[in-house]
Amino acid sequence: MLSSGDLRDVDERLLDYLREGRVTPAHARERVMSDDGEEYSRGYVQQRLSRLEEHGHATNLGGGLYELVEDPREETDEHD
Repeated sequence: MLSSGDLRDVDERLLDYLREGRVTPAHARERVMSDDGEEYSRGYVQQRLSRLEEHGHATNLGGGLYELVEDPREETDEHD
């Protein structure tokens, strides 16, 4: 699992978008931009989504469609 400190700006934006529903890299690319307005490549967005999947925060439902599993920015209390 990633911690909130492990996330890049693009990861934060992707997680916000995933909270709204399922996404594809091509469609997500249109929604996420750097703070200075620079666009990310589709490949880079795909890489970031794959990293979120690798760490259990998103799942690829097939055909490049991703869904949020768990937002690493949400703190969980393991003592409950």
